[in-house]
Amino acid sequence: MKKGSLRQQENRAGLAMISPTLLVVLAVVVLPMLWTLVLAFQRIRLINVRETGLFERYTLQNFVTVFGSPGFWSSVATTLVYAIGGTVLSLVLGLAAALALRKPFRGRGFLRGAMLLPYVAPVVAVAFVWEVMLSPQYGVVNEWGARLFGWDRPIAFLTQREATISLLGMDIPIPVALLTVIVFEGWRYFPFAFLFLLARLQAIPGELEEAARVDGATPTQRFRHVVLPQLAGVIALLAMLRFVMNFTKFDDVYLLTGGGAGTDVASVRVYDFITARFDVGAASAQALALAAVLLVFLAVYLKFFAPKPEDKA
Repeated sequence: MKKGSLRQQENRAGLAMISPTLLVVLAVVVLPMLWTLVLAFQRIRLINVRETGLFERYTLQNFVTVFGSPGFWSSVATTLVYAIGGTVLSLVLGLAAALALRKPFRGRGFLRGAMLLPYVAPVVAVAFVWEVMLSPQYGVVNEWGARLFGWDRPIAFLTQREATISLLGMDIPIPVALLTVIVFEGWRYFPFAFLFLLARLQAIPGELEEAARVDGATPTQRFRHVVLPQLAGVIALLAMLRFVMNFTKFDDVYLLTGGGAGTDVASVRVYDFITARFDVGAASAQALALAAVLLVFLAVYLKFFAPKPEDKA
């Protein structure tokens, strides 16, 4: 058989093998994205969305409506604070848990499994538990705060927009509800970072730390100069993944606060554009604006933080 004919047969076989995956990607990813792009440039309401076609009048009015709507830029700032805060907290908690459960000890397997509970539990269930715990009327957190820290009045963690604390003679405003949802985000998704970091920790050669120990390095020095550089690539990847997930997060914030009390993140506004204003075009335009912001951060990650081929050499 000729070499060219054999190569053509191999190409056809390869295309046949990837065709099912390609069709699924087209149906699940590409077509919805194209449909969102079309809707973003048309004045479409929920009542006439079924009559929308590709050859309707295209306009930029949806973007004018979104960018000029009250609270848009503050929601972008809130989303950035929420995404960055939740990402950093989940990474810190995941790293601490991975380091604590790295060495073998009795009960380590049970604790490793228990660490996954926040991540695998239904979000509705854990959000309800947090609402009960943080309730200013009967929540256990306010009860402990009154007993242990002498709180003179309960704190409405999920409905109070801001509180002021005095520190070194200065009054510092604290966004209470936003900090609460950030803490919830870090607690719920730290197991995601825990799994990645623990797997990387297990792959670090023991000889590296043993050599540093023989040279007299302290535990802090071994972590800083031996362990942390080995985790840098995984931490950068996790930071990017968690940031993208947090930036588009909707269910956690909506279940806890409904987007009120200073937690009006951008994804909740997209939901409000559809359910409250029935404006599908504006909702699609805001979704595209969010996607553009994420593309910028993705480009920054690929340019400065993603592992380069020469790094693996």
